[in-house]
Amino acid sequence: MISRVAPGLLLQPSVSALSGILHTSTSHCMVDGPYTEGEAGVTDVLLKIGELAARAQVSPRTVDYYTSLGLLSPAKRTAGNYRLYHPGDIERIHLVQRLEVQGVPLEEIAVALRSTHVDLGAILDRIDEDLRTLQTAAEAASPEVHGLLAAIATRVHSLISVALQIPPDLPLP
Repeated sequence: MISRVAPGLLLQPSVSALSGILHTSTSHCMVDGPYTEGEAGVTDVLLKIGELAARAQVSPRTVDYYTSLGLLSPAKRTAGNYRLYHPGDIERIHLVQRLEVQGVPLEEIAVALRSTHVDLGAILDRIDEDLRTLQTAAEAASPEVHGLLAAIATRVHSLISVALQIPPDLPLP
């Protein structure tokens, strides 16, 4: 599904096609300690909001804001009602930041993370068809338009690079 748009330009499918590809749920319950039982009996240390923020190199307000949008979801709460997060949420924060830098609105990211059913094949087919149409248009376009197409292709390529960095085991809310 790679298409050549203009000499030297390659376009690939967009990251928006990946919404809903992975989906798991987390539970919200009260616990006495900052631990959760992981796979094969391994205990994961859960992080308080300040610890998560420091490790992700963001402010606690960012963690609060991402949580309010549904981009993050606490793994558990302590008896004192402190929110505890999985260490994997650090990677989720970084993914959200990479998508936001590429111009994807936080609300759109949140909706994509909550999507439970997406026909990814149909979306990728539509993108592939659009790229073939764009290639035909680029062949007839003036050199000035090629510069604009190069800028667009660079953005598409950046989004795809972010999409390909999404770990298959990314915890979702």
